[in-house]
Amino acid sequence: MQRPLIIALDLDDAAKRRALLEQFEGESLYVKVGMELFYREGRQVIQELKEKGHQIFLDLKLHDIPNTVQRTMKELASLDIDIVNVHAAGGKKMMAAAREGLEQGTKAGFDRPFLIAVTQLTSTDEETMRSDLLINRPLSEVVQSYASFAKESGVDGVVCSAKEVPLIHDACGSSFYTVCPGIRRAEDAVGDQKRVVTPQEARELGSWGIVVGRSITSAAEPFNVYQAMKQDWEGSR
Repeated sequence: MQRPLIIALDLDDAAKRRALLEQFEGESLYVKVGMELFYREGRQVIQELKEKGHQIFLDLKLHDIPNTVQRTMKELASLDIDIVNVHAAGGKKMMAAAREGLEQGTKAGFDRPFLIAVTQLTSTDEETMRSDLLINRPLSEVVQSYASFAKESGVDGVVCSAKEVPLIHDACGSSFYTVCPGIRRAEDAVGDQKRVVTPQEARELGSWGIVVGRSITSAAEPFNVYQAMKQDWEGSR
């Protein structure tokens, strides 16, 4: 699979989403459907996006007992999505159950969706880990360990900050997928993200894929910003 720039469709209604995507008419995109969008529009939005020729990262971050996650992934596998995720904090048994569910739910003759695990949210920093999560280990150590647990559980890759990609590749190998949110242009506000990089920096750090939201979706000219960020990501300018 080509290393994607994934657009996060974090918009608050269907009309805005459709208006945004109309500006990309004829372009085959990789898009992220998050919790707000999926809980509001459900299976219909997946079908609509697939009919337009887009690939889909379904970002639901499952975190529950293994049996529940396994059964949920079996259902999600039937949606013809390309990537889906869990929280690595759910543990090895839960992550292994997620993969099992995807395998059970994938139709014969079709590829299983890629399964990735969230290490730590890019809105999390060292202070948050200590004060809120009561984790008294360095953030980098926790991320690397969670990535190793994910690989041992049969997960294909992780969601992480691009700054942590070299550590993850050291532990899990360069073929282990790293999908990196917290991507901004140098001139953009960072918002609620803490561990932020530019597309070029993500490429140089070895990220496999990047997720871009507000830098594109809130821009006055989303298509032009997308093209510029894609060129920076691919190193073509």
